[in-house]
Amino acid sequence: MANGSFININFPFKDSAKGFFLDLNNSDSAAIKADLMHLILTRKGERLYLPDFGTNLLKYIFQPNDGVTQSEIKDEISQTVKKYLPNLQVNKVNVEESANSEFAATVRIDYTVTDDVFVSTDFIIINV
Repeated sequence: MANGSFININFPFKDSAKGFFLDLNNSDSAAIKADLMHLILTRKGERLYLPDFGTNLLKYIFQPNDGVTQSEIKDEISQTVKKYLPNLQVNKVNVEESANSEFAATVRIDYTVTDDVFVSTDFIIINV
C-alpha cells in the first residue's frame, strides 16, 4: 500500500501520532481486525439504521461461566460475523475463564480472510 493511504479508523479509538483526530489503519489486515472489533463490541441497537448490527455480549456478564453460556457466546459471535463480514470465516471461538478474574471471560476468535485471491488467518482476543 502506498505511503499516506489509509483504509479505516483503528480500534480502540486513540489520538493519532500523525496529527489526525483518530489513529488510522494503512494495512488490510489491521483494517479487517478493526472492523471485526467494531462489530463484536457494538451492542445491538446502538447503530443508527442498523438495529441488528453488533452483538449482545453484555447480556452474558452476570451469567454463569459454564458450557451453556460459552456456547451461546460462540454462536452469537459466529452468526454476527457471518452476517456482517462475509469475507471472514470464523474458524474457532474459544471462551475461557479469565486469568485475572473468575467473573470474567477471555474470548479468542480465530478467523480466515478470503477475498477470492489471497487467504490469510489471524485472531483477536477480547475480555468480557
